[in-house]
Amino acid sequence: MSVSSFNRRWAELIIAVLTRHQVRHICIAPGSRSAPLTLAAASQPALTCHTHFDERGLGFLALGLAKGLNAPVALIVTSGTAVANLLPAVIEAQLTGERLIVLSADRPPELINCGANQAIIQPGIFSHFARRCDLPRPTPEIDARWLAATLDEAIDATQTGALHINCPFAEPLYGPEDDAWRDWLATLDEWPQQAHPWLSHHGLSAVTPQPDWAGWREKRGVVVAGRLQAGQGVLVAQWAATLGWPLLADVQAQAGQPLPCADLWLNSPQAQQLLGQAELVIQFGANPIGKRLLQWQQRARPRQWWLIDPLPGRRDPANQPGRRFICDVSEWLRAHPALEQAPWAPQLETLAARMQRQAGAAVVEVDEAQMAHRLAELLPPSGQLFLGNSLLVRLVDALAQLPAGYPVYSNRGASGIDGLIATFTGIQRACSRPMLALLGDISALYDLNSLALLRQTTAPLVLVVVNNNGGRIFSLLPTPPDRREAFFTMPQAVNFAPVAQMFGLGYQQATSWAALQTAVQHGFSQPGATLVEFSVPPESGAEVFARLVTMGAQL
Repeated sequence: MSVSSFNRRWAELIIAVLTRHQVRHICIAPGSRSAPLTLAAASQPALTCHTHFDERGLGFLALGLAKGLNAPVALIVTSGTAVANLLPAVIEAQLTGERLIVLSADRPPELINCGANQAIIQPGIFSHFARRCDLPRPTPEIDARWLAATLDEAIDATQTGALHINCPFAEPLYGPEDDAWRDWLATLDEWPQQAHPWLSHHGLSAVTPQPDWAGWREKRGVVVAGRLQAGQGVLVAQWAATLGWPLLADVQAQAGQPLPCADLWLNSPQAQQLLGQAELVIQFGANPIGKRLLQWQQRARPRQWWLIDPLPGRRDPANQPGRRFICDVSEWLRAHPALEQAPWAPQLETLAARMQRQAGAAVVEVDEAQMAHRLAELLPPSGQLFLGNSLLVRLVDALAQLPAGYPVYSNRGASGIDGLIATFTGIQRACSRPMLALLGDISALYDLNSLALLRQTTAPLVLVVVNNNGGRIFSLLPTPPDRREAFFTMPQAVNFAPVAQMFGLGYQQATSWAALQTAVQHGFSQPGATLVEFSVPPESGAEVFARLVTMGAQL
């Protein structure tokens, strides 16, 4: 009986184990060494298969699917540098908690370190960014029960971030589909017909109410909201409003930002004086975007700082004293009910409203700052928003006020500009609803290959590429002016119309706010993807932002 047939049985069991752990989507790149895994996945009716020719984009496609589904997503890649191209997405998943299960095909041990083609040392290639499970070469001498139990243990131990399962396969890799070696699966008894894992793990996860909460909730507190799920942001906003505590909400919190433009006014003397009276700060979710919020977090000296985030590890770069809760935000809120009280710092509402009016009067130029301030006018009903990184996400966080509960996605773990198109494509495939995606021109160029994925989009998707001719975030940093353009902003002077044509996407260009609105509305009126190029003056958005930050500090 052939090696290729046993390779297929081995791969079929790997794929079957994944389906018992809620894996319903798998992203596959082409490759020969990975053929047993690919063919097994393609034959599994419980899986939806996604393909991409670019492994880096494939990794971010899987990341986006995991974000949208809130469930693990698997990937299959062949051996060699194909595996290495997944590192950026694996890093992002480790930092933001999305569950990725990477199946990398590999050469068998006798082909490693001997000059064989496409053979590198793959175990440990992701370093500390992923948990490892290194499988042996498939052999019938290993019981099928061992393989099922080993995979269950590894998957259960990876409740956040990525798991790398390295799968060596010896040739031949191809052969006729037959029933050879099916008796090897016999030790699994009736399990192939059942839906549960071979080995289930159960741990303690209940939230324990803090015995002194009744006393703390009567004190002066501040609520900070970082990256949350849409429903959680609404609950946090309601909870903070009941307590009468100011809510400093990041745009990723999806909490409606009841104190808008916080990243502009937080440095004002009045805000500093008021917030300095807080005895307790409770933060839900990590990785806030706003620089002024992060600076206040470093300076603040409450008696306690409580941080609630489901991801393990240290999530507070300010190293505040207090308590760390690794749990679901909604469960923590239920265990710690709010006491209805009048706001203790109503002056912050006046301050925020004043800053918002000043910002509205200042953003008169046709640039990305005006777009950020008026972003709510572009959102599709019952849709979702994806924000790129660099200058754009900072402008939106500082200037926009979005509806509470409106889904907002981003890659703010490592905050890179790689893989952003692939990421929001994955999100929309997971949540088939209209999507508005905002990227800068350099970010779009970085992931150009992934525009190919948009050809398969069915729900309306509008990608607005803000073309300010370079990485204008560096205009806000103390980069040497005489070196800034050549080595930092790197203007490319490109037009995206030919790119849209190359990938068969709808295209609109806008140079005014009215034209942008019209182009976006047109894109949402039809199925499929539309690329809208919003051409703006290069320095305008960064200059407006800098002026507004100065104005906010003087309130």
